[in-house]
Amino acid sequence: MVERRAEVIREVVSRLSPLKAVPALAAGPEPFYPASMTTAPSLKIKIQIHCGSEIAMGPGKADLLDSICEHGSISAAARTMGMSYRRAWLLVDVMNRCWNGPLVRTAPGRSASSGAQLTELGDQVLAHYRALQDGIADASRGTDYDALAGRLLSEPRASQKD
Repeated sequence: MVERRAEVIREVVSRLSPLKAVPALAAGPEPFYPASMTTAPSLKIKIQIHCGSEIAMGPGKADLLDSICEHGSISAAARTMGMSYRRAWLLVDVMNRCWNGPLVRTAPGRSASSGAQLTELGDQVLAHYRALQDGIADASRGTDYDALAGRLLSEPRASQKD
């Protein structure tokens, strides 16, 4: 399963390589931060994929899939993430209903084949989502971000007239 995931990740990353060739996204000079800023501004881009009114995939669901893959159990994955089993199960249920097949397969009991594991589709969706996150993260480090960061205040003004 790990080899298949690595293969999918390599395929996705190879498709994202054109992002790195865009001149505007190339690394530029160090950004200028006004003296009023004590720390560099932060950029947070959160990718959510919607299916109707539900979030089919987002950063938390991707982390849950990683944890299920690592622990082989929704319950253990939930514990390591500090969430209830019910919450984790509801998130898995939404993911399984939003894609053209389930992302997580479960088997009850205490045998070696029991627990939870990602399906092939689950591996692919997770790999594509992580590659998309990496591509966005790469794109967010460049001259466009530096230009915005150089004009961003460290705190909002009390009013627009200040």
